[in-house]
Order: sequence, then C-alpha cells, then structure tokens
Amino acid sequence: MTDTTLPFSGAEGALSGLRILDFSHLLQGPFATQLLADLGADVIKIERPGKGDLFRSLTFRNKWVGGTESPNHLAWNRNKRSLALDLKSAEAREIIMKMAEEADVVVQNFRPGVMARLGYGYEAFAAVNPRIVYCSGSGYGEEGPYVSRPGQDMLIQGLTGIMAATGQADQPPTPVGAGFSDQVGAMNMVYGILAALLWRERSGKGQEIKVNLMAGMLAHQNQEMVMAMNFNEDFERPNSGIGHPGMDAPFGTYPTRDGWITIAMSPYARLVEVLGNPDLSRFDDPAILYDRRDEVWAALAEETRRFGSDDLLDRLLEADIWCGRVKSHLEVADDPQVRHMGMITSYTHPTAGEVKCVAPAVKFSDTPASIRRHAPLVGEHSREILAELGYDAAQLDQLAQKGVVGMGGPA
Repeated sequence: MTDTTLPFSGAEGALSGLRILDFSHLLQGPFATQLLADLGADVIKIERPGKGDLFRSLTFRNKWVGGTESPNHLAWNRNKRSLALDLKSAEAREIIMKMAEEADVVVQNFRPGVMARLGYGYEAFAAVNPRIVYCSGSGYGEEGPYVSRPGQDMLIQGLTGIMAATGQADQPPTPVGAGFSDQVGAMNMVYGILAALLWRERSGKGQEIKVNLMAGMLAHQNQEMVMAMNFNEDFERPNSGIGHPGMDAPFGTYPTRDGWITIAMSPYARLVEVLGNPDLSRFDDPAILYDRRDEVWAALAEETRRFGSDDLLDRLLEADIWCGRVKSHLEVADDPQVRHMGMITSYTHPTAGEVKCVAPAVKFSDTPASIRRHAPLVGEHSREILAELGYDAAQLDQLAQKGVVGMGGPA
C-alpha cells in the first residue's frame, strides 16, 4: 500500500491550472470533482461554515474513521481545498464572484432553482466570466412532473428499470449495492465538463451543462431498453442465480464448497465436460438453456458444489471458460491483480489518521493522476484561498467574526 500524500514530484496533472468552484454535496457532484482533482485541477469545495457537506454527518454502520470522519465524505473529497462561506451573505457573494473571474468551472447539484435563488445561477457567473463552464446535476432535470421530488440514488434505480431487473423473481427487486445512479451521474458530469472545456478552447465560449440521474441511468441501460421497447416485452427475473434477466444458462453465479463463482458466456458442452457429468448434455439446446434456465442452473449448481472454488476455477480457466470468484470488499482489497495494479493506497488525514482508499483508476503515461491532499476539514483552506484573492488578516478576522467565513483546520 502506498501513501501518496507526499508532495507530488512527477509531471503535472493533465488538468493542472484548471480551477473549479465546487458547490456540490453528497456523492454525484463530489465524485465528479474528485476525479478532476485527481488529474490536477484546483478544486475549491465551497460549503457551510461549521457543518459543511451533508456527507460529513452521514456514515455506514455508525462507524467513523479515526472516530471523527465519515468514510462517505473521505471517499469523494480528496485533493480539494475547503472554503466555508455563508452563501446568503452579500460578502460571500462578493468573494465568489471575485473567484469566478478567474475560475474555469462551476459544479453544483442542489435541487433545481436553489442556486439561482441564491444568486449563483449560470447567468450570474457568465456575466462575470463568459468563458465559465457551469455544470448542474439533478435527479430528474430542471422541469417536468418529478422536478420537486428528491433525486436519491435508490429512488432513481427503482424508477429506471435496473432494480426490477436485478435479483431473483421470488425476492423483492434488488438495488445495486453501491450508489450506482450517482456514480453514473458523476461520470456524465466529467465527460460533459471536459467536452465543454475543449469546445471553449476552440470557440472561446463557456456554456451550461445539465446532467440528471434519471437520464444517465436510462442511457447506461440502452441495450436493455432497446430490447424491451422493440419487442414490447419486459425482462423477467429468473428464480435462480442467472446473472441477467435476458440471459440463458449457464450465465450466472454458482455455489462451491467454500464460496461462490461466476460463469459468463461460455460453450455449454465444454462446461459439461469440465464438470464431469455427461447427463447435463440433455440441456444442450439454445431454447432449453433459456426457457428452462432455472432448472439448468440448479443442475449445474449441484455439480459446482462438489468442488472447492480454487480447484473449479483452475479447471474452468484451463478450458478457456469465462469465470471468476465472487469476492467481498475486503477480499477485493487483497486480490493479487488489484495489488498488482496499485489500486489500493492510503493518505494521511489530520484527524482520521491513515485513510485507506482506492487509487485513481485511469492511468496516464505523462500526466499521472495522484493524491496530493487529504479530504479537507470544513473551512480548512478558507484563509489560504481568501489570501490568494487579496484579503488581508484583518479582513479575514472580520469576515470570520461576522460568520460569513468559517475558518477550520486541525486543532
């Protein structure tokens, strides 16, 4: 495991010199800006004095890293600087618009209309800096029958078909075990922002980008939507461990003596040969493998249970059958391929101590992504950022005393 908190001594990041004003909170926006920060962008996280991003107060299983820090917040906010401002104050607006003069990107994922009502809509920033790229994230877009609804990940999964297509038919529809809608939304933010920046280099003009979770989840399920709409048939979830509602056997998850494995698209006859039971050949017909897929799965599972996972995987891989082990998060962290890729790292946090995390996933030959900063404390960089804008110590003290600016940092 590598600690990457030390000053970055290699080449500059691909986005070095880019400044982003980040008003986002929870997962979608913060993940998007963290991806950009990992590539060298200067991300200034603008949050509430004292409380900060809502994710600072939310956690899993009532556990806090180092006893104080939310793992949810730590996961999505490294490489950023925190500026704590009361957005409703006139002084804060003056500060933000002064930063906007030189900023490249604004990111926000408040409910539609909130930023505009506070005086921080796209038009306000564009009036100060016509080259600015302004990216908004929402649950359902900025108008329509759902516009006032909360745009939370699990709700979006339920509304866009993926939950109804996941799990077994005799069990409730199953949400993906991660914030999948939010993470898809974050990726859409990033590609929208990068495309707009490229267009700005060609045209000299900034623009507004609107990303919403519902549209993103539909786009990422296009093959399922194309199938359903063109045949006017919904998918039916299987009762067994078949891995997709549109697939036939053997595609799915199978038990072994000591765990579970996955088997993907593979020649059925070759699988039967490896399992060593010729009677399974009676299912070797495309129609049977789909129409009776639960029965086929059960018959295959009886055979896979006879093997230990390692033994069975060795046999399947030798026969060039697509397969893998089902692993928990902790098992993944110790996976030899994950270790080989350097995907598990850590950084040092002033209150949480060592924070183990996943490293940046995209590799660059000349401008590598890196972890240069810990996830900030609320207002940790307020003085630093405002000093860069020309505020002196007396002015900063006055702003802090009025509650306009929150000053934070390690005790």
